Amino acid sequence: MSQTPREPRAFAVDEDDTAKAKKAGKAKASPKTRSAAREPRAIDDAARVEMAEEDFFATEHLPEATAPPPPPRRRARRFGLAGIGLSALGVIVTLALGLWLEQLVRDLFERHPVLGQAGLVAIGLLALALVAFIAREIWAIANQRSIAGLRAETEKALADGNARDIAKATGRLEAHFASHPKTATGRAHLANLKGEVIDAADRHAIAERALLAGLDAEARTIVMNAAKRVSVVTAVSPRAFVDLGYVLFENVRLIRTIAEHYGGRAGTFGTIALVRRVVSHLAVTGTIALGDSLIQQLVGHGVAARLSARLGEGVVNGLMTARVGISAIGVCRPAPFEALPAPRVGEMARTLTRFTAAQQGETDRDDKNGAS
Repeated sequence: MSQTPREPRAFAVDEDDTAKAKKAGKAKASPKTRSAAREPRAIDDAARVEMAEEDFFATEHLPEATAPPPPPRRRARRFGLAGIGLSALGVIVTLALGLWLEQLVRDLFERHPVLGQAGLVAIGLLALALVAFIAREIWAIANQRSIAGLRAETEKALADGNARDIAKATGRLEAHFASHPKTATGRAHLANLKGEVIDAADRHAIAERALLAGLDAEARTIVMNAAKRVSVVTAVSPRAFVDLGYVLFENVRLIRTIAEHYGGRAGTFGTIALVRRVVSHLAVTGTIALGDSLIQQLVGHGVAARLSARLGEGVVNGLMTARVGISAIGVCRPAPFEALPAPRVGEMARTLTRFTAAQQGETDRDDKNGAS
């Protein structure tokens, strides 16, 4: 027996019955329930999230920021009592010298006219030599300032990354070595690259390698030879003041040699200015004395145990001379070390200690041969 599915049927809902049920429910609700269905009000003490002006997690591991120190105030140059006294002393010495020369010429003319004329010629030659000496000193000081300005300009241009300033500094560097005989090969190489399209920074690096690579190698050799001479003289000198005087003489001569090696001019007063700049460079870099790491290196390799007391003093004085030479290179070099490595005391320390140890071995062999 099969049953057929029936079709869905619709039925009607009485709207009146539904409305009556809703009214009955509202009537049963109490007044308190009706009052509870009011509009929500804002709550003052509700929890809310406020965005901080500064991200705490971004600055959690950063060091505490401190205000930068104010720039040092430059002292105004005043013409004080010392300047007045020195100026007055110079005037007095000049007048006394003039009166003495005048009296000398008068006495010579009284003796014989030929003697007076010879005295006048000698005074004229002395005046010309003095003028030439002053002009040479002024030229040397101006040349040193020009090199220092070129180095500062190059450092600033490389730090800023300005292509025009870098190209200008490179041109000044090439002009500085235009007449230097030891840079002829480098200048020829740069002349071949004149028409090439090269970035300003890369061109400066090429110019530094072409012009200064050979000069830097020779400067290292000059400094190393001076350090060896100081080491030997300190080891064999009988008195402390002898080796002290030689160390000072060798350091001053080394500074002059390095300045002339890089195309500078060092006169008498120019050398004094160079020495002041080198000492200032040593003080700024904080290496006017030997560092603990260098002393530990010497002691760790057993150099102090193998060398005698005098040779050990020679090594220390030689290393100090090497440090002065490295500072002189940093001051007299017309460009900073950018594409080429700067010389280091550690490299020269190893060479100097090997040289001193070899000297110690030769001395020991000579003593044994003499004893036998």
